Amino acid sequence: MKCKIFIWLFLVSLNCLGQKQFEVFFDFNKDFPNQSSILTLNEWIANNKEIEITKLQGFCDSIDTKDYNKHLAERRIANVRNLLEKSGLKFSKNLEKIAFGKEFKQSKIQAENRRVTIFYTEIAPKLVESELTKQIKNSKVGETIKLPNIYFFNNSARVVPGSEPTLYDVLCALEENPKLKIEIQGHICCQTKVDVGDVSTARAKAIYNYLLRNKIDRKRMSYKGFGVSRPIHKIPERNENEANENRRVEILILEN
Repeated sequence: MKCKIFIWLFLVSLNCLGQKQFEVFFDFNKDFPNQSSILTLNEWIANNKEIEITKLQGFCDSIDTKDYNKHLAERRIANVRNLLEKSGLKFSKNLEKIAFGKEFKQSKIQAENRRVTIFYTEIAPKLVESELTKQIKNSKVGETIKLPNIYFFNNSARVVPGSEPTLYDVLCALEENPKLKIEIQGHICCQTKVDVGDVSTARAKAIYNYLLRNKIDRKRMSYKGFGVSRPIHKIPERNENEANENRRVEILILEN
């Protein structure tokens, strides 16, 4: 189903892309980042709040002994971790900390070897099911649900772009519940006798076509226009609010 597949692909893609990394550099024989690195680290932290640190690797240049350099690399890791913790960044429960003395491929430029490499992944945002999607999924046969925030250009069946979140919620409900069948019902306002141009049917069909384009089986849907035959408020309406409530699209639950 599209909504679940989309969410699954989104979450998996973050892992499949591999860990990203950022490097912090140190002056000779120092275990705290140099001033230039502190500035770039602060900027990086400000732009990467939603991440999880998975690994810290510490390195030294080729000067001094292997053991001395390894202890220096460990102190560098500890100081970088402390800076990251104070900034509120999250750490993996399985955080790796690896300090290298000299046993790594060194750059000919010694300053490039005096570093800590931060490995991290982006944290996927929490995906919350909308109230409308839950309402549709939990509805009973025969129940009618008004679709909020569905708007059309004046006297037409063209859906205003701001209506897309609601359309997507309906799509998700249908994709996540393959037994769900609906009738899309269009209503208009203001006219006292007839639906000139059958706008209510055209608007219901516009919703139907959106779902059809997004691979919802036509056997699970139908559409119908009711013109002004089922107003919520008496026509002519007393104000624009009443007109807006009469001018609506609803779905009737046929099977669930």
